[in-house]
Amino acid sequence: MSELSVNHLLGIKYLNKDDINLIFETADHFKEVINRPIKKVPSLRDITIANLFFENSTRTRLSFELAEKRLSADVINFSAASSSVKKGETLIDTVNNILSMKVDMVVMRHPNPGAGVFLSKHVDASIVNAGDGAHEHPTQALLDSYSIRERLGEVGGKKVVIVGDILHSRVALSNIFALKLQGAEVKVCGPKTLIPKYIEKLGVEVETNLKKALEWCDVANMLRVQNERMEISYFPSTREYTQQYGVNKRLLDDLSKEIVIMHPGPINRGVEITSDVADSSQAIILDQVQNGVAVRMAVIYLLASKIKR
Repeated sequence: MSELSVNHLLGIKYLNKDDINLIFETADHFKEVINRPIKKVPSLRDITIANLFFENSTRTRLSFELAEKRLSADVINFSAASSSVKKGETLIDTVNNILSMKVDMVVMRHPNPGAGVFLSKHVDASIVNAGDGAHEHPTQALLDSYSIRERLGEVGGKKVVIVGDILHSRVALSNIFALKLQGAEVKVCGPKTLIPKYIEKLGVEVETNLKKALEWCDVANMLRVQNERMEISYFPSTREYTQQYGVNKRLLDDLSKEIVIMHPGPINRGVEITSDVADSSQAIILDQVQNGVAVRMAVIYLLASKIKR
């Protein structure tokens, strides 16, 4: 298979296993490119990409921008905080104004779930979802799986536990879809108040005891507690959360095997994981960041190759 089955990357749930394999094989090639002295390729010299961020983002925005520039695309950056959206302009008007500048692809982060799907039906450009509310964050899940594959050889058959604020996390949902699609076993672990009611329908088991979850898994993906998405208090205190669901080096050293630690960032050091865990050889957090650029290059390149024809 040499092309994606989709024209947009709206969510992992729209992809098949062949799509993921193709993205990873393409990312392998780009990973080699970004480790060369000259890190750019002229692949997308005639493609213009608009990055539309209606929600704050540092790492994802920079990663996408770097990926686009490594492919030699022309890049327009748009931040809603300083735009006409503040004056009441609708999403479609905003995007159509940008598309009238002859933009081929839109990378969008938006607080509303489904914003990317909505947009894909109304505008003539390829849409990449860079996170829509608490719904999906497909490129994060792809780079997470890619990082597991790089460290452990493959994703299929591996046991992955996602720990923390599952309820508010688009990373968790996309990861569950991606991991299950590739044949991994998935559990979630966290306070009951932060586990969605529907989670078991996705073929995922719930484990509320962190020590048991870590003893079971090959990989633990530690999520940030998303205080900014919480209108009410979901647990008594940060200190209590850390005591029950935070990972420190002593806890890891007490396990009967060595496991891999991941984190999508930004890390609240001392809350989800301690510094000695984040900076240890078991953590692949910086690998995830580097792989994010290669995976996003692969996604953009594969979608752009469908535009060009």
